Amino acid sequence: MNSSSSIRCAFRRVFNTRIITRSGFAALILITSVLIATSNATAKYASIVVNAKTGEIVHGTNVDTRNYPASLTKIMTLFMVFEALDAKKWTLRKRLKVSHRAARQPASKLGLRAGQTISVEDAVLALVTKSANDVAVVVAENMHKTERKFALAATALARKIGMTRTTFRNASGLPHRGQLSTARDIARLAQVLIHRHGKFYHYFSRTQFSYDGRKHRNHNKLLASYEGADGIKTGYIRASGFNLAASAKRQDTRVIGVIFGGNSSKHRNKLMTRLLNKGFRIIDSSNRPQIAETKEKLERKPTKTTKIIKRSSKTQWGVQVGAYNRYAQARESAQIAMDLATNHLAAGVIKVVPLTTRRGRTLYRSRIHGLGKRTAYAACRILERKNRPCMELRVKDGLEFASVAPR
Repeated sequence: MNSSSSIRCAFRRVFNTRIITRSGFAALILITSVLIATSNATAKYASIVVNAKTGEIVHGTNVDTRNYPASLTKIMTLFMVFEALDAKKWTLRKRLKVSHRAARQPASKLGLRAGQTISVEDAVLALVTKSANDVAVVVAENMHKTERKFALAATALARKIGMTRTTFRNASGLPHRGQLSTARDIARLAQVLIHRHGKFYHYFSRTQFSYDGRKHRNHNKLLASYEGADGIKTGYIRASGFNLAASAKRQDTRVIGVIFGGNSSKHRNKLMTRLLNKGFRIIDSSNRPQIAETKEKLERKPTKTTKIIKRSSKTQWGVQVGAYNRYAQARESAQIAMDLATNHLAAGVIKVVPLTTRRGRTLYRSRIHGLGKRTAYAACRILERKNRPCMELRVKDGLEFASVAPR
């Protein structure tokens, strides 16, 4: 019998006693608290490390277990701010109005007062460093009028970028039994944010922020202690334990790590250090054969005789994953699709194909070429399960390549 079963049996023995003495009642309270603590401790830990470039998982424990994200929620809140900035709906200087409800939020908070305003840029910095709950509600209410509507929009956006097991109920991460996410989903959120909103990512590396005469320090201590660390967010509520999403870059390699349920901030940071080290080590070792092969090709002496062999048109396959008003959107959509279906699309080539409509409007079709038929169909099945558009295509292409002539 395990410890949890033993506790349950003891609970039944005390509970089934008709007369509960003071000592029995105290024992009942103690047993209940231990049982709750034990069940939470065994269920909430999860971790993941991914290659930020490819999305490949290099380490994972309970990656799809749903847990409370706590203030990791604010990564999505910031993501939505960056979306509004990119779409020119907001500017960094825009003033956001503070409601009575926002001002009443519990700590951690900036201490905003109802009726005052805060700039979007200060709101971003307050969310990154102070993890301010009052600011999270200010953002939500100014963007979607109510925090509930904001949470619905956040959940919908989560689905679009491949976060399949995440549900948001608020903008801050304060306790709500319906607000759940996974290590895989938070890693995915961080990866897409870095790729899509790289020009804003520098905010996550700010170690402190001053507002209204007070200095607020970033809770992410890895920024000062881990080589290459440049973001992203900490989180804590009692139900979640100590959470952390972290990213670090060394040379051309970036890794993203996520931990749910650390025992303390120090324990979480030490564990994240080990996980990031492991990620760099695995990715580095997997890259060495490719580097050696490339070096060998560059150093190989060219032969005197080469000839161009031209192949006749040959049918290949590809997929189309959307059509967009802007070239950049189409290319980004293709990259996201490759990240979501890496095993099938990694060998493909991104193609953005313009199309002029009858009304003179230009659409940019987002495609990935160079696939086999089975691979194209399999990739579309994966993307459709993740609520991403996908259509298989036949692609005819004349191919040319140079080969060394026999000697």
